[in-house]
Amino acid sequence: MSTAINPSDAVGPQDGAPVAGVTDEESSPPSASRTRMVGQRRGTGTWWRHLLVWVAIAWSLFPIVFILSAALNPAGTLATSNLIPSGFSLENWRELFETRPYWTWYRNALVISLVATAGAVFIGACAAYAFSRLRFTGRRPGLLALLLVQMFPALLTFVALYFTMVRVGEIIPAIGLNTSLGLILVYLGGAMGANIWLLKGYFDTVPRELDEAATIDGASHARIFFTMTLRLVAPILVTVAMLAFVQFWGEFMLASIFLKDADAQTLGVGLWQMQQGNEKNAQFGEFAAGALLASIPVVVLYLVFQRQLVSGLTSGSVK
Repeated sequence: MSTAINPSDAVGPQDGAPVAGVTDEESSPPSASRTRMVGQRRGTGTWWRHLLVWVAIAWSLFPIVFILSAALNPAGTLATSNLIPSGFSLENWRELFETRPYWTWYRNALVISLVATAGAVFIGACAAYAFSRLRFTGRRPGLLALLLVQMFPALLTFVALYFTMVRVGEIIPAIGLNTSLGLILVYLGGAMGANIWLLKGYFDTVPRELDEAATIDGASHARIFFTMTLRLVAPILVTVAMLAFVQFWGEFMLASIFLKDADAQTLGVGLWQMQQGNEKNAQFGEFAAGALLASIPVVVLYLVFQRQLVSGLTSGSVK
């Protein structure tokens, strides 16, 4: 015969009764003083991180402040340039615009950088899509060859590129030496390896089921690429475009070799020539003013597309 057990008759600690072996301090919730002590220990352990951040910010702002001070210095020389200018004047900018073809250099650099960036992104995206989605003979050796080419220094190709463009210019003068189009073609050839690998890594993250569904509906590879895939990989396209633009905008070696006329030179080559000769000390103020204006496009691009840049780099690097 079973007997029901009343819950009140169960053996155990009653509500509010102390538990054997557990003190009041251990069973009580953490006090406010203990919370304050933990917060103080955390604060004392992270102060050096904040100090390191402020030191890094000051270190990175130092050259910018110095260049700005030199550009605003009315004396305009390297010897009189200090971190805090002795006066404020726009004389260096006036001399730069009146005595130098600065805006011609600026326009040449902007046109070459934009056209080369658009070409590098388009060609790289097409090649990355082929390596990611299509299966053909030589696919893997082609990827390895692109990776192998990136291991050699770019200086090894300068002599070969120079003689190649000399011969090409004899046949087609429009793309030979001392032409913007010829320099753009050289830029496109050198920007393919790293861009294709970065783009391919992002293309691999796009589900293949989307391509298969579009293929069943009758879409071709070209239609899938232009109408669907490019929209899905927009962050990496922006990332590659920014990296390519910054590279082309600040490129100096190839531009100094292929462009000789003053009206065809880019901004980097023109500013470099201002620091050659016996008057480089006296022209430092003009050089600083030109360098400040040259940094505007890159800063604007990073501020506008910084979210896409971070998304493209992180997603394209994770497989």
